[in-house]
Amino acid sequence: MFRLLLVLLTLTSLNGCGSSSSSTTSQTPLPDDSSAPTPSPTPPTNETEACSALPLTGLSASATEEKTPFNASKAIDGNTSNASRWQSTGTNSALVLSFDSDQQLGALQIKWYDSEARAYRFSIETSLDGESWDTQRSNINSNTQLAGFELYSLPALVTSRYIRVTPFGNSVNDDNAIVELQVFNCTEGDGEISSALTSTTGIDLQDWYLSVPTDNDDSGTADNIGETRLQQGYTNSEYFYVGNDGALVMRSPTRGFKTSVNTNYVRVELREMLRRGDTSIKTQGVNKNNWVLSSASQANQDAAGGVNGRLRVEMAVNEVTTTGENFQIGRVIIGQIHANDDEPIRLYYRKLPSNNLGAIYFAHERRAVATANGEKEEIWVEMIGSRDSDANNPTDGIALNERFTYVIDVEGDTLTATISREGKSDVTRSLNIGNSGYDEDDQYLYFKVGVYHVNNSANEAERAVASFYSIENEHGS
Repeated sequence: MFRLLLVLLTLTSLNGCGSSSSSTTSQTPLPDDSSAPTPSPTPPTNETEACSALPLTGLSASATEEKTPFNASKAIDGNTSNASRWQSTGTNSALVLSFDSDQQLGALQIKWYDSEARAYRFSIETSLDGESWDTQRSNINSNTQLAGFELYSLPALVTSRYIRVTPFGNSVNDDNAIVELQVFNCTEGDGEISSALTSTTGIDLQDWYLSVPTDNDDSGTADNIGETRLQQGYTNSEYFYVGNDGALVMRSPTRGFKTSVNTNYVRVELREMLRRGDTSIKTQGVNKNNWVLSSASQANQDAAGGVNGRLRVEMAVNEVTTTGENFQIGRVIIGQIHANDDEPIRLYYRKLPSNNLGAIYFAHERRAVATANGEKEEIWVEMIGSRDSDANNPTDGIALNERFTYVIDVEGDTLTATISREGKSDVTRSLNIGNSGYDEDDQYLYFKVGVYHVNNSANEAERAVASFYSIENEHGS
């Protein structure tokens, strides 16, 4: 939830900062980007610095107006939760960032408060002395289709010590509110923000809802993005976005809000929703939103949204953790079948820091009602390499950023998982689940796909990231 940003939280007054006759101190709206005369910007740097994917540091913030407790320093404190923000009202306020020395500037990344519900209009100016200001961008509108950070590149690299962001309210009211602002020395920012919407990936997202580790609704648990909003192209630059290669990227931090009080781990994960946006059908239960096994009763099969299931996912794991408790390091769950309270399959990818390649394995849970001792039982099945915390480099393992396809297929009492890679033989494992209790009358099933980050002990800066190129789910009737 937090992006690391080393800052000097020093509030300075802006009174008297416009004494020069050549300065641009008026807070009235500036002309639109498309029609504005070409400004006279601070001259570009003669020798450009190497681009850094990290925000610039040595930064302080002040404002002409702020609403307590939402002061200027909260816009650069590294906290990306809505509660930590700068906020003001009207057109006569500005947020000014100052460095302790001249810097090469190329882009800003801004996370606006409630960015999907309201469009903000604003300008960006730079200055070497804090008195004479050069307009870089004017009358920009934020994009309500994008959650998380938005990238605003300057027209060219400039050398400056001060940046002034002047908002003019938003489409709902006159408030100005910035949750977090980051400054970069090159125009591409951190290189991870795309304006493309997830609806451009070719993946049908109306069969799913999404969990992200934020709590914008103040529920105390992770936020859910519904099927219809996903299909419209919901995009979040922090957790759920389009990668440079056109893939759907899911990125989970180590810390964040969880889906319930009963889970220990953060996730960015899709949950299958066969109702496809029809909210008259409940999420849970043996109904048209979920599916059952063909070994279940005929009444359950008739009531369900499908019978048996097949999930095919083409993907690559991009990042895993390298720190934390030994049994958690480097592991992430990339696919599941979930039942009411149990999991017929959890598919893992795991790469240890000392290994170049990762392993694939899965766990199957036998429900407590199905075991002799009345306790839940886990069966582990290794597919590629070993799941052990001291495993050697798997000879036929999967590297980070290597594409592969997994298929989870269940037909009645038979559960099958297959891993496929170009130029290599498929790896398939099957398991009889007839005595695991998933064909009982109250049991319903659904697929899950994403980044279930099962390491809560890693360094907070680490994350789990995966790219998804296709997600296909199907069921019988």
